[in-house]
Amino acid sequence: MTDNRTAPIGVFDSGVGGLTVVKEIMHQIPNEKVIYFGDTARVPYGSKSKDTITRYSKQIVRFLRTQNVKAIVVACNTASAYALDELSKEIDIPIIGVVKPGAKVAVETTKNGKIGVIGTSGTISSETYTTYMKELNPAIDVRGKACPLFVPLIEEGLWEDPVTDEIVKRYLTDLMDSGIDTLILGCTHYPLIRKTVQRIVGPEVTLVNPAYETARELKALLSSHNLLSDQTSGLGTNIHQFYVSDAAERFQIFANSILKYGILSTKAVNIETY
Repeated sequence: MTDNRTAPIGVFDSGVGGLTVVKEIMHQIPNEKVIYFGDTARVPYGSKSKDTITRYSKQIVRFLRTQNVKAIVVACNTASAYALDELSKEIDIPIIGVVKPGAKVAVETTKNGKIGVIGTSGTISSETYTTYMKELNPAIDVRGKACPLFVPLIEEGLWEDPVTDEIVKRYLTDLMDSGIDTLILGCTHYPLIRKTVQRIVGPEVTLVNPAYETARELKALLSSHNLLSDQTSGLGTNIHQFYVSDAAERFQIFANSILKYGILSTKAVNIETY
C-alpha cells in the first residue's frame, strides 16, 4: 500500500451524479486532490446487469490506478451494490462505496423504524441497502422504490421543473403512504433534486444524502491509513482532474454548475482499452 499522502483520490460514477460526492470531499477534506471519471458513454448503470456493471467498474479502476491514486471512492450506488466486493479483493489500496455510509446514518436517524430507499432499478433490486440496514438492526422496515426517470431528468438539467415535480410525486406516493420517516437518496444524482423531493415528502421525513456521509467516512478511512494530505493547494492551481468516456464539453458545463469552482478541462478517455 502506498504511503503517498499527496497522491490523489480516485472517484468514479456512471455520469455526473458522483460530482455530488466530489463536492462533499472538496468541502470536508479540502487538502485532497481528486481524479474523477464519469462513464458518460455508458450511463445509466441502473438498468444494466451485475456482470456488465462489474466489468465497467474494473475497467475504470484500472484507469484510475494508472493515475497513481491512493484510494478509490465508488461514487455510484449501482456499482457499489454490484461490484464493490469484487473490486475490494483485487486492489491493495483503500476503496469505499456510497451504500454503507448512507445506510448506517439512516438506521441511526429513524424514529419509527420505517426507512424508504429510492434509487436505480439495479440498486433497488440488489437489496444491498436493505441487507446492510437489517444487519445493523433486524427490526428495520425497509421500503425500496426504483425511480428510473430521475437520472435522465437530472442529466438534462431539469432539477426544478414541473415535469420533475410530477414524476417525483408519482414515484413517491406509495412510499409516503407506508409511513416512512427517513428516506435515503440512494443514487448520487438525487441530491441535485433534493429540494423537490423534500417538498413532496414533507418536513417530517428526514432525507439521508449518502454523498455527505461518504465524504465523512473517506476522511476517517484516509486518517486510519495515515493517508490524509497535509498540503494546501496554491490559489488558482487546477488541482483536480476530470475524465469522461464521452461528451467532455457537455460534462464540463454540467460539472461547473454543480461544483461552482471552475473546472478548467475535462478529457475524454477510451475506457474500453483498460
